[in-house]
Amino acid sequence: MPSPIDRNGIHRARVSAAMESTDGAARDPGARRLRVAVDGTPLLGARTGVGEFTFHLLRALEARADVDPVAYLVTRHGARDLAPFLPPGVVAGTSRLPARLAHAAWRRWGRPRIEHWTGGGTDVVHATNYVAPPARAPVLVTVHDLGYLRYPELCRPEVLAFDGAVRQALQRGAVVHTVSDYVAGEVREAYGLGGDRVMRVYPAPAARADGDPARGRRISGADRYVLALGTVEPRKNLPTLLRAVDALERDEADVRLVVAGGLGWDGGDFEVTRSRMAGPERVVTLGYVDDAARADLLAGATVFAFPSLYEGFGLPPLEAMRAGVPVVASDAGSLPEVLGDAALLVEPRDVDGLATALTGVLRDARLRSRLVALGADRARRYSWERTARELTDRYRVLATRR
Repeated sequence: MPSPIDRNGIHRARVSAAMESTDGAARDPGARRLRVAVDGTPLLGARTGVGEFTFHLLRALEARADVDPVAYLVTRHGARDLAPFLPPGVVAGTSRLPARLAHAAWRRWGRPRIEHWTGGGTDVVHATNYVAPPARAPVLVTVHDLGYLRYPELCRPEVLAFDGAVRQALQRGAVVHTVSDYVAGEVREAYGLGGDRVMRVYPAPAARADGDPARGRRISGADRYVLALGTVEPRKNLPTLLRAVDALERDEADVRLVVAGGLGWDGGDFEVTRSRMAGPERVVTLGYVDDAARADLLAGATVFAFPSLYEGFGLPPLEAMRAGVPVVASDAGSLPEVLGDAALLVEPRDVDGLATALTGVLRDARLRSRLVALGADRARRYSWERTARELTDRYRVLATRR
């Protein structure tokens, strides 16, 4: 059995479990396998939106016969420590260099190149979270949204640094991948890019839709509940949702608001608003939940609420649609593009409008049925098999530019 440390000193490990292709990804035995280095750093710790994107992308790429993905992780941990965070079958490359030190070196000196992590032989590098490493191979950098430019007051200080990271990647010749046409337009305008420097490939909701409604109700402690998923942070606009739930009429007094997500930066406004509610006991906060509990909560929800102030895509409402839950969301950012007419869309700051939309779904069985049917159709338009196929096509084009 080969050592997990190769002759270049790069720590590597392949997860031994067999890969199961839940999306039925196409395998073309005649195509040359592309070696794609994918930034797996967002997988570390509790997975949030970018982590979910990265995990499912790696899993879908591993399911293809024409791609050989290697996840580079910018961390001081060894590959064996990282294996539990990776999809089955995915190779990990790490050099035990702390992320802060690596990023500083990339900015100042353009070293070390990504080949320090992957051991060389890379056809394309896919930076999944704004920060692209120096590399001999062509680089694709995913820009999930431009919140750091559009709404800097809603961003953590480290997120504000993404602008400089993207500009540096572009100076080095990187091509930008965006997750929606909305963000693609913003990127072209903000960075003055032509059409060939920006590509849009949609992600997809997680394939899992096997939650148990009864378990969801037990976890939430409510028979009827409005569910909100995601980190409690200013951009998610949860104080507006609290006010809307507080404004529901007495006929809906049994309805609870269940918030499942870790407390992010500057979550104080959420707690202040909750303390001022007429019925603060209607709010159930669960913190971060694992995939199984997430599926159960979705299965048991009466309605899913997503009042975000700005989104580059918006995976949670599509997850709800796939689980058969009607969705009420804001009309901000890319959400009209992604959700279409399959959700009730309201202006994000409109408390009364949000309360009216929630009331309509809670009371009107025909409306619920219509939204569930439209949502299921909408969610079927997105799949990780398609995402991986379209990105692989882009990887091949980039690989010819070496």
